[in-house]
Amino acid sequence: MAYSALTVKPVTVRIGAEISGIDLSKPLSNLQRQELNDALMEHQVIFFRDQNLDHEAHKALGRAFGDLVIHTGVKGLDNHPEIVAIHADGASKYVAGENWHSDLTCNEIPPMGSILYLPIVPEVGGDTMFASMYAAYDALSPRMKQYLEGLTAVHDGEHVYRPLTDDPNKRFPCSVHPVIRTHPVTKRKGIFVNASYTTQIVGVSKDESDGILNFLYKHCANPNFHVRFRWQPNSVAFWDNRCTQHLAVWDYFPQVRSGFRVTVAGEKPM
Repeated sequence: MAYSALTVKPVTVRIGAEISGIDLSKPLSNLQRQELNDALMEHQVIFFRDQNLDHEAHKALGRAFGDLVIHTGVKGLDNHPEIVAIHADGASKYVAGENWHSDLTCNEIPPMGSILYLPIVPEVGGDTMFASMYAAYDALSPRMKQYLEGLTAVHDGEHVYRPLTDDPNKRFPCSVHPVIRTHPVTKRKGIFVNASYTTQIVGVSKDESDGILNFLYKHCANPNFHVRFRWQPNSVAFWDNRCTQHLAVWDYFPQVRSGFRVTVAGEKPM
């Protein structure tokens, strides 16, 4: 694909590209917005260096691609509820996103994508890994594709977020989505179950469900489907939640890794 307003450099053959020639703190032109969207559709996750986003600019960037979603599991910033702080330091007992997942698939309408801005990163470590669910689906055998077509699975936020709250009345989303999802823009098929949220394939025994899900989780962990992003201060990652999974590598304790994320609204999976 040709780009005139951006420079787009693929990071791997299957997933990921670095974007340069743009200042994300400024309002996007129609052409910039279209080409960023095109790059996201082509590469599934796009990366930017040397950006300086305050909260308003971060929200404006997200809104260029859709409405912003209030996170259903984690409280946003006091004056910016659309923004979730992503922070880890020497006092942290865990970090967000240590397991392979797609953001908020427990929601009835999972988000289209997420935009993470990290102004503070460790000197070494703290990478984020992204996996292409297109590539993972394409690598399945025809018989496995046939078996999975039409199946649905339960995605539950309860076990993910209950340990993070002291409010016994707090309720978290639980939804049913197709195991194989067709992307609404590219029309490509991808695997849409993940180890963080998915608990059960509907309509089969627990043993069969566990066996198929564990196979898919192992399959999606194949490094041939992945790209690994090495953060630098003031980097940005923007990923398409509908066709990727990601994992935050916590190999930098007790160093600090800190920033902010907005989440862009999506559509009901088909």
